[in-house]
Amino acid sequence: MTAAPPADALKQAVRDRVLAHRGELLALSRRLHDHPETAFEEHRAAAWCTKALRGHGFTVTAPAYGLETAFDARLGDGPLTVALVCEYDALPGLGHACGHNLIAAAGIGSALGLAPYADQLGLTVRVIGAPAEERGAGKALLLEAGAFDAVDAAMMVHPCPVEVADFRSFALGTLSVRYTGRAAHPSLNPHEGRNAADALTVAQVAIGLLRQHLPPQWRVHGITTAAGTAPNVIPDSAGAEYEIRASAAEDLAELRARVEDCFRAGALATGCEVTLTRPEPDYLDMRSDARLLALWRANAAALGRPEPVESGPFACTDMGNVSHLVPSIHPVLDITGGACAPHEAEFAEAAVGPRAERALLDGAVGMAWTAVDLAVGG
Repeated sequence: MTAAPPADALKQAVRDRVLAHRGELLALSRRLHDHPETAFEEHRAAAWCTKALRGHGFTVTAPAYGLETAFDARLGDGPLTVALVCEYDALPGLGHACGHNLIAAAGIGSALGLAPYADQLGLTVRVIGAPAEERGAGKALLLEAGAFDAVDAAMMVHPCPVEVADFRSFALGTLSVRYTGRAAHPSLNPHEGRNAADALTVAQVAIGLLRQHLPPQWRVHGITTAAGTAPNVIPDSAGAEYEIRASAAEDLAELRARVEDCFRAGALATGCEVTLTRPEPDYLDMRSDARLLALWRANAAALGRPEPVESGPFACTDMGNVSHLVPSIHPVLDITGGACAPHEAEFAEAAVGPRAERALLDGAVGMAWTAVDLAVGG
């Protein structure tokens, strides 16, 4: 490994490399935005990302870790491994209303900025393509498959209506509920029926009463997916999909137990049977690494990013799962000035606007600079 130039000169060179790829990165972001794909269906997105990385000398494995739309790209063989995490799934019906097109392009841009200097810095640069953040907890599946083994630091940035360096997220769990009752005629022989829709109603009333006794940061919300097919038949089946959120992973088990008891109460009260399943892994709360966070803050300020605000948890991310095992950061970058928020149609429009383009490039440079500082600092 040759001696690296002074950190300031190296960081300027890294920034120049990112900006040299500006047109390519913005084009990739817009292409992803124009062709949204939902969880585990991001075939084109993954292909476009891996094509860009292969074109710049990265060794790419795709598919990867048992997921058809995941990838792992690598360059360099230094002792310090930095993973730049890309998300690229979209929301059903709303497209990139969470701005994952920007996340993918920023991660790739950061990798391209670092690539020429990986050997000087003693870095192994990895880009991990992580599908299904919106639904499916793709990063939890990648962790289980070993994607983040031997990673020393993991980073990603996310667009938002505010600027937050130390992003904190809720822990989130999912719950699928299925009631099985007995069909009957509602006037001829209702006494022989077991009403699955009533079971769900009892459970929802119990949850409504439970909310008064939950800590302020705990959340329970869901939808009914089935509750009978005709008013002249006592429903023999009903279903719901629920999410539960707590401020820390340690609280999620208690909340789940209390909510599941509400659903069991519905079955008990109506004589129905209930099946409770978890459709996906839990999302754990995000825990930023203090050292990486300090480096990011300094670099974001040097880039002229807005002054970050302090905020409690206001969303969920499976990057939280990564942060429990690997030193990680997940800063959020303001692209709307509070005018609209993720999961709104207006946010999808903002995700290809001028502020979004600046956030993409700042995010790419900021992560690359943080990697440089980490490598130079030892």
